[in-house]
Amino acid sequence: MKNTFCYNNGISTEKVRKIMQDKTKVMNASHSDTEKRVQDSKTEQVYIIRSQHINPQGRLFGGYLMQWIDEMAGIVSRRHSGKMVTTASIDNLNFKAGAYQDDMVVLIGRLTYVGRTSMEIRVDTYVEDYKGNRRSINRAYIVMVAVDENGNPVEVPGLKIESESERAEWLGGKKRYELRRKRGIEGF
Repeated sequence: MKNTFCYNNGISTEKVRKIMQDKTKVMNASHSDTEKRVQDSKTEQVYIIRSQHINPQGRLFGGYLMQWIDEMAGIVSRRHSGKMVTTASIDNLNFKAGAYQDDMVVLIGRLTYVGRTSMEIRVDTYVEDYKGNRRSINRAYIVMVAVDENGNPVEVPGLKIESESERAEWLGGKKRYELRRKRGIEGF
C-alpha cells in the first residue's frame, strides 16, 4: 500500500516525492526568464511572547515557533516565486535555547537554494534584548513548492548568487536536496 498522507493543502506524499526528484538547477541558471537575488525576498518578522505562547515550563511553546517559521518560509517563497506555495518538508529544526514571556523574538527568512519548482528557505530565530543584541535560539530549513491554482508544481525564477556566504548556503542547500532525494528513494 502506498503512503498517501496528504499535507494541509491536499498534495500527496507521492506528488511531493516526484517534485523532490526533479533535476536540480545549475547555479545561477534560470528556469524562467528572470533571476532574483536573495535580498529580494529576505524577510524579518518580530513577535512579542505573551502568556498564551507559554508552555507549562514557562518557555515559548515550540508549536507556536514552528507555525511562525512555516509562515516565514511561505512569505519568503511567495516573494521569490510570485506564486502560491505549499510546504513540502521541514528538513531541519534545531531548538538551541528557550524564549520566555515578554521576550522579543525575531525571525529572519532567506532563500538558500532553488530547484525547478522548489525553494529551500533558511529561517533563523533570535531573542532580541532591549539594547538590540540578538542571541540565536533556532535554525530551520524548509522546502516550499510553487503551485498553480490546481495544486500542480510550477517553475520558479532562478536565484542569483552574489556573495561567498550565499554560495556556501547554495552548496549546502544542494547537498540537503540530494539527501532529501536519497531519503525519498529509500523510503525515509
